[in-house]
Amino acid sequence: MIVYIVRHGEVPHNALRQYNNKDEDLNAQGIFQANELRNKIMNIDYDIIISSPLIRAKHTAQIINVKNREIIIDDRIKEREPGDLSGKSLDVTNRDEYWNYNTTIQYGSSENIKSFFDRVFSFLNELKSENFSSVLVVAHSGVSKAFSCYFDGMKDGHFLHRGLKNCEIKKYDYNE
Repeated sequence: MIVYIVRHGEVPHNALRQYNNKDEDLNAQGIFQANELRNKIMNIDYDIIISSPLIRAKHTAQIINVKNREIIIDDRIKEREPGDLSGKSLDVTNRDEYWNYNTTIQYGSSENIKSFFDRVFSFLNELKSENFSSVLVVAHSGVSKAFSCYFDGMKDGHFLHRGLKNCEIKKYDYNE
């Protein structure tokens, strides 16, 4: 099975470089990015789209669904919950440490990275047993970091720079 992971288009908190747990929609730039991605994936065949339940991911999935396939929502691929960091600048944390799988630092009430990755791994383990040829997953930067760990390995445990940019797509193959 081929799995494509797509990060949603830009939302206001991305542009402001803030942590956020509000369920916000794409901004004008995010809609533009999703339409650009739609044009780039015209030749990708996929059986189904699985989306995070957050508005930004669902809206991106609707825009890029060039094959007009069913869109399934799965809570396990929601973004990592920032807790009381929500609304604060990304600069209030050491971002490398925030995305370090081996860290012992807990930033406020944010979701623990290991629990977050376990949630995404549960989704990926179940997906592996499905009978699809190709799946398009629309989610978040943090989810793309967990995908990277799952398919490419832990490496040094640092995931800050292993996430996708807005409306970037990456291909993984369960058969490799």
